[in-house]
Amino acid sequence: MSTSTTAPRTSALGRFASPVLLLALMWVVQFVDAVLPISFTGFGLRAWDTSALGGVLLAPLLHASWAHLMANSLPFLVLGCLVAVEGARRFWMVTLVVVLVGGAGTWLFSAPGSVTVGASGLVFGYFGYVVLRVFAPGRVAHRVLYAVIGLIVIGLYGASMLAGIIGVSSGISWQAHLFGAVGGGVAVLLARRRPGASP
Repeated sequence: MSTSTTAPRTSALGRFASPVLLLALMWVVQFVDAVLPISFTGFGLRAWDTSALGGVLLAPLLHASWAHLMANSLPFLVLGCLVAVEGARRFWMVTLVVVLVGGAGTWLFSAPGSVTVGASGLVFGYFGYVVLRVFAPGRVAHRVLYAVIGLIVIGLYGASMLAGIIGVSSGISWQAHLFGAVGGGVAVLLARRRPGASP
């Protein structure tokens, strides 16, 4: 009896552990960056530099300042958990697709030599995934639920997401925002085509 009532809780905690752990890693990296006499920013995504392609994977973990990290933390956690509702495997799949697609677009369309860091590309990618997930095939009840969640997310973050692409100030990468969102859309398409993918 106790096993059956505990299992769903454990499963739910396991799902949400993924975005929490990834965010915690960002905070640890920022702390180490602040303590050591060197800056990790140089390990970020450096546009048009083929010798630094590892920055595509590292950039989301790095932040220019504590304020930068704090600005990304809450939307990352909220939107990341909404993706993780579908399971840890889905969360990491979406994360990887957003990192690769968003990173490739940022690397290609940013000014050569410019360095991009921060989790905002992931935030925009999760936003794109959550909003576009309603168009994936599945049970009607699930699609209605996704539509409601999508509308709430648009209401909460839609204006800031749009401003993050077309109204950014100097020093903020609209490329990371735009292509992160594109990566979220690509993740929806890949999730649709996976055999046996849950709706």
